[in-house]
Amino acid sequence: MTPILIQRVKTGLQTKIIGQTIHYFHELTSTNDMAKELAMKGAKEGTVIVAGTQTHGRGRLGRDWISPEGGLWFSIILRPKVSPRDAPKLTLMMSVAVAKSINKLFDLEVEIKWPNDVLVKGKKVCGVLTETSTNGESLNFAVVGVGVNANFSLRDFPASLRGSSTTLKEEMKREIDCEALLRSLLEETEHYYNMFTQGKFNTVLAEWKQLSKFLDSYIEVTSLDEKFEGWATDIDENGALMIKLRDQTTRKILSGDVTIRKQKREN
Repeated sequence: MTPILIQRVKTGLQTKIIGQTIHYFHELTSTNDMAKELAMKGAKEGTVIVAGTQTHGRGRLGRDWISPEGGLWFSIILRPKVSPRDAPKLTLMMSVAVAKSINKLFDLEVEIKWPNDVLVKGKKVCGVLTETSTNGESLNFAVVGVGVNANFSLRDFPASLRGSSTTLKEEMKREIDCEALLRSLLEETEHYYNMFTQGKFNTVLAEWKQLSKFLDSYIEVTSLDEKFEGWATDIDENGALMIKLRDQTTRKILSGDVTIRKQKREN
């Protein structure tokens, strides 16, 4: 598999911060791990780490993230001057940037499922994982990891994932230009990150909601220690999912897995 050519990504890159420094590795345990290591050594904001493959890629809740060659696996170091409780907003911000890039480059039907999945025709094509380093009420840095199923086939997935996942190659019936995709992703990320740092997250959230089709659906939520059902009614200003339970009370969650059970809310 041809490695991503970083110089080609940077040629024509229209950003001031995101992607001005890019490190490429043929193989890493995880781009997030390398990004955190570099961030702790003082790497500047906007530094990007890209890997040809990951041997121990991570998804949410500690799950393995399958990262074969041909995918676009990268992490971005961010140093926003915000509280640690604002960090979940970065996941929503990144999901919008990914969805916008895929739609713009490939004209595919893209949607977002809370909190970190980007879907094409209802199947997962990308996941986002945000990890942070904090000091009390201060955020030292955040690392936003992105995994895009790009130039590989469904045969490279375990059988258990083939029904719920897809790849850009599968959808386009051809190999896609990963350098152009990464360039677009970095540009969209800077656009939405600037909104976030300028206190305009509500604008980002409004775009997120436009891209989300699962709101008002009946869902099952699974967290580390419980499982419950209800109607997904909204996303609040902090990125939390609002769920109306059958007893008409409302729950707010910041972390969990969502499975759609019914597309339309019952009266």
